[in-house]
Amino acid sequence: MVIATEPKPELLAAFDRHGGEGKPRVGQLPVCHDADRDAAVRRAHEQFRWFGGGWKVNSELPHPDAFEAATRFVTEDDVAASIPCGDDPDAFVEAVRPYAEADFTEVALVQIGGARQPASLERARTALLPALRDAFG
Repeated sequence: MVIATEPKPELLAAFDRHGGEGKPRVGQLPVCHDADRDAAVRRAHEQFRWFGGGWKVNSELPHPDAFEAATRFVTEDDVAASIPCGDDPDAFVEAVRPYAEADFTEVALVQIGGARQPASLERARTALLPALRDAFG
């Protein structure tokens, strides 16, 4: 199994070359559901602004102070551009699309904000999962 935070086809090609062919390919995508999109963007910025730095930055920073320094200039707009926020299923479908196009077999949506989990799961059941099934079969 491979788990990746970026929908890069070259990651999967390397995985296949090294014995991964036919094994699960899981993309991991942060999302921030909230009926209030502005609240979702604020929460994503507060808790996940490091995400936009890419894997190299995230894997090499030694402690929380380093993450703080590396992300001090990341704006809410930067976060909203890389993490789907709000309540629009189409925005979440479009964020999943690069993983589907790269041939990932699964995508794990990681909800930002523990207090939002129950509402997010209900929203996934009623709106998001049907939209994803419609888009990707």
